[in-house]
Amino acid sequence: MKKNIGKIDRFIRLAVGAVLVILAAVIPFWWLLIPAAIALATAALERCPLYVPFGIRTNKNE
Repeated sequence: MKKNIGKIDRFIRLAVGAVLVILAAVIPFWWLLIPAAIALATAALERCPLYVPFGIRTNKNE
């Protein structure tokens, strides 16, 4: 699997995921953990499955 997420995109996904986790803890909206998990997982794997069909790559190194 080729990485298709660059450094800035990864940082944004980590930040959004962290904010959503904090919001889910402060405000009892458990469903916020679902998009948080998706954002954190795609950032950790450096691969976004939605980018593949559209040919989007923010990782310019590969």
